[in-house]
Amino acid sequence: MKPGIHPAYRPVVFRDRSADFAFLTRSTATSDKTVEWQDGNSYPVIDVEISSASHPFYTGNQRVVDTAGRVERFERRYGRGRRGR
Repeated sequence: MKPGIHPAYRPVVFRDRSADFAFLTRSTATSDKTVEWQDGNSYPVIDVEISSASHPFYTGNQRVVDTAGRVERFERRYGRGRRGR
């Protein structure tokens, strides 16, 4: 790798506030905020909206979307349209 052209790759904490979950990894992402980690060191922290601790695929709390009801409601409201022709 050429020196001086790549961003700094350093430890960063990613925090999912909705699930009260954080993990330490290495990243090129930057942040002005810092947090003290379990090892006593201070690391930049990046707040994320969703992680493996809160994503429905990983937690098993998937919602079932009622697509059939939506189609029926659309057809009642606007008619069958031109699909039947």
